[in-house]
Amino acid sequence: MTGDDQRAGADEHSNDDATDGDGVGTVHLVGSGPGDPELLTMKAARLIDEADVVLHDKLPGPEILEMIPVEKREDVGKRAGGEWTPQEYTNNRLVELAREGKDVVRLKGGDPFVFGRGGEEMEHLADNGIPFEVVPGITSAVAGAGAAGIPVTHRDHVSSVSFVTGHEDPTKDESAVDWDALAATGGTLVVLMGVGKLPLYTAELREAGLAGDTPVALIERATWPDMRVATGTLDTIIDVRDETDIEPPAITVIGEVAATRDRVKGFLQGGGADAIEAGADANPTSGGAGGVE
Repeated sequence: MTGDDQRAGADEHSNDDATDGDGVGTVHLVGSGPGDPELLTMKAARLIDEADVVLHDKLPGPEILEMIPVEKREDVGKRAGGEWTPQEYTNNRLVELAREGKDVVRLKGGDPFVFGRGGEEMEHLADNGIPFEVVPGITSAVAGAGAAGIPVTHRDHVSSVSFVTGHEDPTKDESAVDWDALAATGGTLVVLMGVGKLPLYTAELREAGLAGDTPVALIERATWPDMRVATGTLDTIIDVRDETDIEPPAITVIGEVAATRDRVKGFLQGGGADAIEAGADANPTSGGAGGVE
């Protein structure tokens, strides 16, 4: 069988599986990666193109969302401090559309299972008898740091990395994050969705014994055209955030590797702009080799 025959067979199999025998559609939980359209997987791009409906939030980024015809996309996003779509609505909408026989893509930033609530949606679909598929994406927890010239692991500096959400379920009585344990690991700490609560967890880490001069980087809109990076230390990063007006979506990288960017950015292609003081005219595409203002 030729490669073309194999691909044709795979496409035919995919189309056959789009609905089950009862006319119920399939829901695809798809990760879009950190935002650069070229970092979409080939499978993600194909499913988006073939879908009847795409339910998305804002995290896939404007370039990816603009690839989807307006008539088949539905915004179910959540925006910090602004409007938001209840998760219950999204869960029920996925079931509703699938029962109408629709082929549905639930498009998420990064990877569906890295703080993307993909697990909750998967369980809801299963509970309601809806067939689904998981399509992994490149998580911004790794790709965002890498794009800024920051490796989350490095043989000379660190051999472990921990991923933490900075935005836990507000209905919890207390945080499930053990900051004492994280401070004691000695590895890289990547906090997703943690811009607003930066003062809280940096204080927790200092109280747990992490040195105030530990390097920290904030990476805003990683791999997007207007990507920016701000660097500092555990003691200074709150002031840096405020002075540079870093806003979500952004990730925080804490650990020795966060200082790597300053050593390599002169040769780094597409690494985003160094954040400058709020109110100044930033040009995120300037400085092709490293994006330095």
